[in-house]
Amino acid sequence: MSDHQLRTRTPAGPAPGPRAPGPRAAAAFRAAAPALAVYAGARALGLLAYWAAASAAGKDPLGPLSGRWDSVWYQRIAENGYRYTVTLPDGSVHSDLAFFPLLPALERAISEVTPLTLGGAGLLVAWTAGLLAAWGIFAVGAQLRGRHTGVVLAALWGVYPTAFVQSMAYTETLFTALAAWALYAVLRGRWIVAGALCVLAGLTRPTAAALIAALAITAAVTLVREYREERRAGPVLRRNARMIAGVALAPLGWLAYVVFVAVREGSPFAYFDVQAQWGNNIDGGRALAAFIAGLPWPAALGLCAALGLLGWLVVLCVRQRQPLPVLVYALTIVVISLIGAGYFGSRPRLMMPAFPLLLPPAVALLRLRTTGRTAAVLAVLACASAAYGAWTLLGPGPP
Repeated sequence: MSDHQLRTRTPAGPAPGPRAPGPRAAAAFRAAAPALAVYAGARALGLLAYWAAASAAGKDPLGPLSGRWDSVWYQRIAENGYRYTVTLPDGSVHSDLAFFPLLPALERAISEVTPLTLGGAGLLVAWTAGLLAAWGIFAVGAQLRGRHTGVVLAALWGVYPTAFVQSMAYTETLFTALAAWALYAVLRGRWIVAGALCVLAGLTRPTAAALIAALAITAAVTLVREYREERRAGPVLRRNARMIAGVALAPLGWLAYVVFVAVREGSPFAYFDVQAQWGNNIDGGRALAAFIAGLPWPAALGLCAALGLLGWLVVLCVRQRQPLPVLVYALTIVVISLIGAGYFGSRPRLMMPAFPLLLPPAVALLRLRTTGRTAAVLAVLACASAAYGAWTLLGPGPP
């Protein structure tokens, strides 16, 4: 991997003088405005389609967005803290300790200083984080392939098949925003910022392990490469002190919550026991294989084709020579999503934060001859995503 993939790209010409943070932030926002507009349009279309379908069915449109499935668990934590468990008919115990604390903490804080309910606060966090995630995804895409790629990358994330979850009081948008900006910080050489964002991601979702791995592996490769060049550890460590500090900082959020559960339950492996009770333990892919084997053969073939497409996207990301932190993050998200024993229907949602997988399709779309064709493809995808989202949200099962 070349050095330019890990360090800031320096523009040609004289180095610009110092600028005030305000103008710099305003310029960054103006650059990202097309991506944010396209993303917001896609999500607005999804909400409009869902709202129309819910109204036609005589159902409350807000219910599934903020008052079903995982949203209820987060709001219960926000209101009462960690104290709720439920025993299912099969004897398994589901504890709210399976859910990480950042979203409930934000819901409680917002509801205390605004007229919003906990559900409304959760939606505010999710929708705001969705825009921040689209901005971060644009920033990563623009850093790697230029502004136009950044815009299309953010748009593709907004029309992902399970993008309707981005409009729910879930943690996907919050986590993706933190992950995207952490990866962007690494690409720009801002390791302390990346580590701090990783701490927050580690308080949001267990898949922060993918982000921690991305930072750690990138740092290790950098240190080994530079040591081989110089054969002197001291200068290498001093030169990369901020990188080492950022990597040391990165896992603290995730570890803090795991330790909290361990102390609360009186067992060092309590967090993993809680996840196992929910059926979210790591089984190496056996549950996925059993699920495929139990399907009728047409459905099994279709699912295998989808997994093959996923594998092809991974190959394209490798062939595209994506920077190491970006590639490690995306691949680890995919692996974690596939080797868990959890509910199969949630796996596409669990992979949604792996936005670098969409970089090859974004590049391919930009190779179409006209902007109009690219926009037409995105419009078709947005309509399909909106229709699927409305159908799923009005259905009985969780996403």
